[in-house]
Order: sequence, then structure tokens, then C-alpha cells
Amino acid sequence: METSLNNAIETVNLNMTYRSGKVDVPAVQNVDIAVKNGEFVAIMGPSGCGKTTLLHLLGGLLQPTGGKIIIDGIDIAGLADAQRTAVRREKIGYVFQRFNLLPTLTARGNIELAKKIHGNNGRGSEHSLGCDKVFEMLGISGKENSRSLELSGGEQQRVAIARAVINQPSIILADEPTGSLDSKNARMVLEMLRNLNENLGQSIVMITHDADAASIADRVIEMKDGRILGQKPHFSFKPEPEGFY
Repeated sequence: METSLNNAIETVNLNMTYRSGKVDVPAVQNVDIAVKNGEFVAIMGPSGCGKTTLLHLLGGLLQPTGGKIIIDGIDIAGLADAQRTAVRREKIGYVFQRFNLLPTLTARGNIELAKKIHGNNGRGSEHSLGCDKVFEMLGISGKENSRSLELSGGEQQRVAIARAVINQPSIILADEPTGSLDSKNARMVLEMLRNLNENLGQSIVMITHDADAASIADRVIEMKDGRILGQKPHFSFKPEPEGFY
């Protein structure tokens, strides 16, 4: 695969193998994908297919056993841990299934902490959005001083999204962002991710096992057994027969 300046993320022959005793267990096998700048991509597949491992590789949380991960022209697969952390802090925002908010902080406190951590990398406040603007964009104005236990699941996930986008990273990685939500809140969170993608121009990679969630993306990448099965525009996507998902 040829690298392109139009791509936010590329992988080339990406592999991740875990060692279990004396046995090698492949989790990601020979994966070549490219996500364009400003594109919303869903990675879909059954539990255990390797999609979470792939997302962690894309975000620099894991170092692959082989291949390349190219972000903004940099192959992060070959970087030391500290260098990968710097790239992650500068360019990537995460949204997790379990929210991962600090319960002792208010909603604003969680977001301000993300700004402070990012600021330690030397970029000024001109690169981040204002808290009030983000709360307004995500429909949670008035919840700024609430702690996580005082928020509904949908509100907690919107705070988590606010934390991910506050510093305007070029890439958002979302790990089953609707997995802990009911259908109404799930749809609301998906629509907000779509709006953020369109209004802020961030590239989004979302993993999911839910075809309804995947349908909001521009493109769906299908995984099984650590490999890419295929890639389709969202409007032509249909899950495999026999209950694949």
C-alpha cells in the first residue's frame, strides 16, 4: 500500500501476536487499512475477532510484532514508548465503552484535566476548544458541576466525548462507545460523533459489533479472526448470514 498525505492513519502488513505459554496466539494478522482525513470508519466484527487489539495498535497503546502504523507521516510502530505517548497525546482522542471518568471530579474537572495533560506537551490553549462550547455542542450545558455518579449513562458518555475532543485531536478512536447505553442514548451519542466529525473535521475510527451503530459511518471494515474480510460503504453494508455478528 502506498502512503498518502490524504490519510490520517495507515497500516501496512500489521501484525500482533500474543504469547500464551509456549503458544503464539495471533490477534491481528496482515492488516492493511487506510483512513482518510476527515473520514468516519467503523470496524465491525464478533467478540474476539481482534478489533479492540487493532484499535489499541492504532492509538499507540500497544506495539505491534510486525508491520507499520503511519500517523501524519510517522511510523509509530518503530517508536519507543515515550515517543508513542507523545504522538498519542498530540493527535489522538479516545472514547471508551465504560466512560473512564474520574468519579472524584466534576464533568468540567474531567475535561480541564485533559486540557492540562495536553498542555504539558507544549501546545497552548489556542489549540483547544472552550469547555462551555463543547458542553453546548454535546447538549450537556448545566451539567458542568455534576460528578459522574450524578449523570446518566448517556450524559457520562457525552462528557467522555467532550474530554476526547477538547484539544481538537486530528483522530478520534472510539471503543464500543454505545456498548453501555440504551438504544435512545446510543443513537444520540452516535449522532453527536457524526456531527463532531462533520463540524470539526476529525477522522473517527469506531469499533462495534452493532450493525446499527456501524451504519452511521462513511465506511465499514469487517474483521474476523484477526483479518480484514472486506470494506464497504455504510449504505451497502449487510452483516454476513448465519449470525456472524
